Amino acid sequence: MPRTKECTAKIKAVGPADGLAEGEFVAIVSVFGNEDSMGDVVRYGAFGQVLAEWKASGDPIPVVWSHKWSDPFAHIGVTVESEEIPEGLKIRGRIEDMDTNPTARHVHGLLKGRRIKQFSFAYEVGEGGWVQTDDLEKHPWGEYYEIRRFSKLFEVGPCLVGANQQTELLAAKAADLVRGAKAGRVLSQSNYDALSAAHASIGDVLAAATPEKNRPQKTSPPAPAAGGTPEQETGQQPPEETAAAHEAAAKSPALTPAQVAAWVTTQELMTMRSTG
Repeated sequence: MPRTKECTAKIKAVGPADGLAEGEFVAIVSVFGNEDSMGDVVRYGAFGQVLAEWKASGDPIPVVWSHKWSDPFAHIGVTVESEEIPEGLKIRGRIEDMDTNPTARHVHGLLKGRRIKQFSFAYEVGEGGWVQTDDLEKHPWGEYYEIRRFSKLFEVGPCLVGANQQTELLAAKAADLVRGAKAGRVLSQSNYDALSAAHASIGDVLAAATPEKNRPQKTSPPAPAAGGTPEQETGQQPPEETAAAHEAAAKSPALTPAQVAAWVTTQELMTMRSTG
């Protein structure tokens, strides 16, 4: 199944003012050797096979705006040249059909104004693997996934912003670790501690944001000792505590699907660890 990867692009030049033909741009769309927000590191040479296959086909690599494959107007151009340099994957692309395609014309203006600073590409991994490391400054999880060879490169293109929010990163990382644990890979204590802390924080928000009527019902309490309070006898919260709970829920931020996914996947991960 195709995957997508976003990165902050290094736009080298756009248009005639930079010595290019009208509509052309030059950008680094993938950087080698650094860990991205999904914990991946692309190794130099990873694009060699797919670039050779595209060249042999005689067809250009499509330039698509923000992976909108279902929108024909999002197919805004082609890649004229592409090569791996020590820094990363460098492309020279050309925005086309600007006289008939308003999306292409607008995206070209955004590129020229450097109001778009991220690129993305859709791919499939042909060869890769997990690498353990003690360099926690560069790799805070103590490991990273090294992509050594891409088997497919479907398209490249500019995008406004990548899906790299912390909650989504947590959800993706938790899911990766769950899959790794199921495959027999040992979860490090640092990974476990980080996910436990995040899981607890999201769980607190979930609890506060859940309407009281939907919360698990308390079991009937034992009979109170002599002199017990009315609250002990009924098992109900005092009115002021109930009001405080509703106030906290009202102030709680709405949870995104990624935050819920993070909580669920970390719950699964910790359950797997505790049960061995």
